[in-house]
Amino acid sequence: MNNSITLKDISKALNLSISTISKSLNDSYEISVETKKKVLEFAKANHYSPNRLAKGLKEGKSRSIGVVVCSLENNFVAQMLDGIDKYSTDKSYQIIIMQSKESHEQECACLSLLYAGGVDGILISPACESVDLSYLISLQEQGLPIVLFDRLSDEIQTHKVGADNFNGAYEATEHLILQGYDSIAHLNTNTKLSIATDRLNGYKQALADKGIGFRPELLRSCDYTDSQTLEDDLEAAITFYMDLDDRPNAIFTATDQITTRCLAILNKLGYNIPEDIAVIGFTNTDLAEALNPSLSTVYQPAFEIGEQAASKLIELIEKKQNDVEFETIMLPTEVHIRNSTRKRLRS
Repeated sequence: MNNSITLKDISKALNLSISTISKSLNDSYEISVETKKKVLEFAKANHYSPNRLAKGLKEGKSRSIGVVVCSLENNFVAQMLDGIDKYSTDKSYQIIIMQSKESHEQECACLSLLYAGGVDGILISPACESVDLSYLISLQEQGLPIVLFDRLSDEIQTHKVGADNFNGAYEATEHLILQGYDSIAHLNTNTKLSIATDRLNGYKQALADKGIGFRPELLRSCDYTDSQTLEDDLEAAITFYMDLDDRPNAIFTATDQITTRCLAILNKLGYNIPEDIAVIGFTNTDLAEALNPSLSTVYQPAFEIGEQAASKLIELIEKKQNDVEFETIMLPTEVHIRNSTRKRLRS
């Protein structure tokens, strides 16, 4: 049984018109500060909650936002979702979260369901498989506001919010070089999205600026199809590296899952970090300090990425400006130095 109070109940209790109650709750300038205070205090004390659906129908909106991410298991993704949820809730929007599991086909199915469900807009971090965003563009052409976050693409014109991946990769690689590591491998994903290409380019630029030649055999890409495939690819890549005659003395890893799994695999294979090989990579894991050894990381402002992406989408939904100039917002990363990249002791 639903015992929630209505505008009519508040009107009767306070002996005020329903119109006055409604305007008070919406902070109308027509209502005195004293009356608004009385109404808000009563509503709060009696757990009044506006009917979101009724409000949405009146405004011609569902007041819901579809969010499509690669996986809910990823700590970095969870932090971005917190930012999205906080901003959306503050603006009286609810979020509907779906996951693509890195599948382009599943991503399209998620988008189709959200569109059919009448969401007001879509926030999406495309799957690694998604090199063709034509389905997304077709939804946009039908009037659905769309904002990309974290994983960005030049294929679609809209607001985009992510981390400064190029600079984060550059600084991580530069740190390794300054610590005495001159043979640096790079483990990345098998995607053409900017998240991979920007990090690869940052790594290459740091090598070039420090006079170190890029060795193609030290670049390996991992398949993100599922966790077991990723695990197998990583172990094969690390085994390949360590069997080289001129093997690397450091690894720069490009994603949250690759970074933490790489450390685990090296430990499993019996290598000492950083004595045998140093490791630094992109990850927001809260366990970086507790790992053995503690893990040097490139930290991304995940909460802020989610928050700003939600802000940009709601701006599009509410059309606060007629001629929208789309922005690409790149938030700064931070390199956190720990024991996995201690200064190299040359033999």
